[in-house]
Amino acid sequence: MSTAKKTVVRQGFKTGEFVVYPSHGVGQITAIEEQEVAGFKLELFVVSFAKDKMTLRVPTAKAASVGLRKLADTDIVGKALSTLTGRARVKRTMWSRRAQEYEAKINSGDLVAIAEVVRDLYRSEAQPEQSYSERQLYEAAIDRMTREISAVEEITETEALKKIEGQLAKSPRRAGKGEAAEAAEAEEGDEDLQEEAA
Repeated sequence: MSTAKKTVVRQGFKTGEFVVYPSHGVGQITAIEEQEVAGFKLELFVVSFAKDKMTLRVPTAKAASVGLRKLADTDIVGKALSTLTGRARVKRTMWSRRAQEYEAKINSGDLVAIAEVVRDLYRSEAQPEQSYSERQLYEAAIDRMTREISAVEEITETEALKKIEGQLAKSPRRAGKGEAAEAAEAEEGDEDLQEEAA
């Protein structure tokens, strides 16, 4: 009898693979189990989030409806990283309203939306302090982004974080004059894309 675990595939997901659960970020499918609930057999993905010391069981049939997805591909990672170099877009609405929007973006599981939160809430050393709630949202967003980039590119979280911070350092409000002008031109192109996406 072999001791090697057999890879099981359901709904396009397989055991051992890293996935993203919108409200928790990157986890790993450690098993596919069957449980009996009220007389019905239910097949479940067992998703482990090592960093949070948490395990979720997601019915395989509901994987798509709860937003479980594969890791972003390299194009999406590239788009998320380039989002960081854009100019922060901070709406002039009350903080509580903006905080809700940021929270929704973080929990959407969409890497580019999470990158927008990181970009909008980032503060360089020279800038004013963030409030506690801004800092919390920023930390949550950058943590999600770091974990996914680390998993996609198979690098450590420290390396992924350095990559993100390197991109943030290029954003307009922290760049030198020449770079800032270039960034502003690139930004105009982004504005059009933003409108199309809206």
